[in-house]
Amino acid sequence: MSGIVYKILPAPMWAAAREAGLFTGAPVDEADGFIHFSTADQVQETARRHFAGQDDLMLLAIDGDALGEALVYEPSRGGALFPHLYGPMPVSAVLSAHPLPRAPDGTHRFPEPLA
Repeated sequence: MSGIVYKILPAPMWAAAREAGLFTGAPVDEADGFIHFSTADQVQETARRHFAGQDDLMLLAIDGDALGEALVYEPSRGGALFPHLYGPMPVSAVLSAHPLPRAPDGTHRFPEPLA
């Protein structure tokens, strides 16, 4: 499995990754030993569960094929397979980066189409 995977992160963290050329993970990623990603079917639920009420976020679409064998799909929530990256993510693998603003109801507004 590969294809496009998604990462939600604070805009300042994305700016730092762009400058460094690599993203080594958010604090939760570092604690877990891998970078958490989501598939297109999972990313909106990820935003709801883990980023509710947060502003100044970015949604990155990443070429999973460019991450190679370090990208592993592992069971998580309810047995669903989530993409995890065991190593740093090169900024060159990012296909697009979009702000992830909140709607008046507080949910995040995703770009359409997702990519």
